[in-house]
Amino acid sequence: MDNVAFLIFRRMRAPLIVLIAIYAVGVMGLVLIPGQDAEGNLWHMDFFHAFYFFSYTATTIGFGEIPYAFSDAQRLWVTLGIYLSVVAWFYSIGTLIALLQDKTFQNSLAELRFARRIRRMREPFYLVCGYGETGGALVHAITEGNRHAVVIDLRQERVDLLQLENLREYVPALCGDARRPRHLLEAGLKHPQCAAVVALTDVNETNLKIAIAAKLMHPEVKVICRADSHEVEANMASFGTNYIYDPFDIFGAYLAMAVAAPGLTLLRDWLSGQQGDPLKEPLFPPARGLWILCGYGRFGKAIATNLSARGLSLVVVEAAPERTGYPEALPLVLGWGTEARTLEEAGVRQAVGLVVGTHDDANNLSIVMTARALNPDLFIVVRENHLDNEELFQAVGADIVMHPSSIIAERIRVLLVTPLLTEFEQLVQGYDDAWCCQLVSRMVAMVQDQVPAVWEVQIDEEGAHAVHTLIAQGGALTLGDLLRDPRDRERPLPIIPLLLTRGEAREVLPDGDRPLRLGDRLLLCGCNLGRSRLTWTLQNLHALDYLLVGASPPEGLIWRWLFRRGPATRTLPSAMDRC
Repeated sequence: MDNVAFLIFRRMRAPLIVLIAIYAVGVMGLVLIPGQDAEGNLWHMDFFHAFYFFSYTATTIGFGEIPYAFSDAQRLWVTLGIYLSVVAWFYSIGTLIALLQDKTFQNSLAELRFARRIRRMREPFYLVCGYGETGGALVHAITEGNRHAVVIDLRQERVDLLQLENLREYVPALCGDARRPRHLLEAGLKHPQCAAVVALTDVNETNLKIAIAAKLMHPEVKVICRADSHEVEANMASFGTNYIYDPFDIFGAYLAMAVAAPGLTLLRDWLSGQQGDPLKEPLFPPARGLWILCGYGRFGKAIATNLSARGLSLVVVEAAPERTGYPEALPLVLGWGTEARTLEEAGVRQAVGLVVGTHDDANNLSIVMTARALNPDLFIVVRENHLDNEELFQAVGADIVMHPSSIIAERIRVLLVTPLLTEFEQLVQGYDDAWCCQLVSRMVAMVQDQVPAVWEVQIDEEGAHAVHTLIAQGGALTLGDLLRDPRDRERPLPIIPLLLTRGEAREVLPDGDRPLRLGDRLLLCGCNLGRSRLTWTLQNLHALDYLLVGASPPEGLIWRWLFRRGPATRTLPSAMDRC
C-alpha cells in the first residue's frame, strides 16, 4: 500500500498542483470581480457559488443557473479560466494514463492485491518458491487434492503462465525474489495458515537461502528443499531443513530397488501415483549381466553407487572424465555414446541394460537409438532433462524415462498430501517381495486397472465425528467394524488399511479386530466408492449404529414417537445406548 500511494503522489503531484492553482485563481477572480443584479446594483459571488460555477464550467459541462447575467469583465475572466482549466485537465489525465501504464505501478498494484489475498486466507496453504517444471507439477498436484498453494517466482512470464492455468483452486502468485525476506513475508511466511515452505528453484544456492530465511524468521514452519549437491544438502540440514530431496539419489535408489524387488517397486508406484491414472506395468530390470552407464555426472554417480551396491557389473562411458571425475573401480570408455564404435567398445552387444544420463536430451535420444539398433533386447533407462521433449522420449521406446522435476514433485506431493504414505514406504522396505506381490494382488481385485485412492483418517472430532463421539463416551469400535459397508453391514468396504499409527507405535496392515482409540491415524487405500461410504460412517452416528448393532434409532421427534407406539416395540439398542 505504501508503494502504491507513494507512486501516485509522486507522479500526480505536479498535475494536482496545477489543477489546484488554476481552480484557486479562477474562483478568486469570480469572487473579486463585481457583477450587476437585475436592478443594476453591484453584487459579488460568494466562494461556494464561485467554486460551483467554475467546476461545471472548467469541465466543459456548460450548465447555466447563475441568477444574473455576467458583466464583460466576468465573461473575460471565465473565458480565460475555461482554456486554462481544460489544458490542466488534459495534462492531469495524460499523466494519470501514463501512471496506469507504468510497469512499476502495475507491479506495485499486483503486490498490493497479492498481499490482500494472503491476509484473507483462512485455510492451510503451501508456499512454493519457484514455478518451473518442478513447481508447476507440484502446484497442479496440490490443487487437484483441493489444497491451497501460494507461488513466488522471479520471472514474470511464469507468473503470467500460472494465471492462465486451468487449476482447480485459485493460486495467488507474486513476481519476486524468494531470496529476499521481504517477499517471503509478503507471501505469507509468518501467516498462521502457512503449512510449509517448498524451495524448488533450479539453483542450489537459492534454495539454500530460502531455507535459511524461512527457518530464521519462522522456526516452527516445515521447510522442504530441492538439492542436487551433497554439500548443499549438508548445509541445508545444518539449518534445520525438514526434508531435502535429491532427484538423482532418489532415482538411483528407485532403480536399485526395481532390480532387487520388483514387487515392492510396483507397490510403491501404484500407491504414490495419481488417482484415476492407469496402473503401471511391472518392471523387471535384469538383475544379472553387464550394464552400460553413459554419462558420469551427478546422475551417473548416483546410479553407479546404487547399482554397484546391488552387485551389478558396470561400464562407464564418459567424454570428459577430467571434468566429471573418474569412476572408482569401474571400467571407463572415453566418448559420448552417440557413436556405435564407443558403445561396441563398452560391450553393448553383450550388455543387458543401458542407463543414459547426460545433460543433453538430443544426445540421450541419439544414444538410445544407436544402442537399440545394436542390441534390441537392452533394458533401457534414459534421463529426460526437459518436459518439452516428453513426446520424443515416449516415442523412443525406453523402459524407464527419468525426469528430475517429476520425481521431486511426486515425492513432495506424497509428503504434503499423505504424509503417512511416506512412513509406510519406509516401513515396507524390510518386507520381502512375496509379501508385496500379495498386497498388490489385493489392490488389483479392488481397483481393477486404475490407480487407487490413498488417503488418511484421524480419529478426532473433525475427521471422524461419529467415531470420536462413540469412543469418547466409552464405546468400543474395531477397525473391522469401521470398514463395513453402511448400506449392507455384512459386506466389507473395498478398502485396505495400510497403516495404523498410535503415538510412536506403527502397525502395517492392521488386523480387523484391532480396537480404535482417540487420536489414531489410519492410512487407507481403495476405490472412491469405498472412500465416500467410509466418510459417511465416520461422520454419521446412525450409520455407525447400524454397523454395530444392525439397527438405527429413528430420527426426529415425530418419527421417534410413532416408532415407540408401533407394534414393533422391541428393538436392538443403539451403540450409544450400550455405552
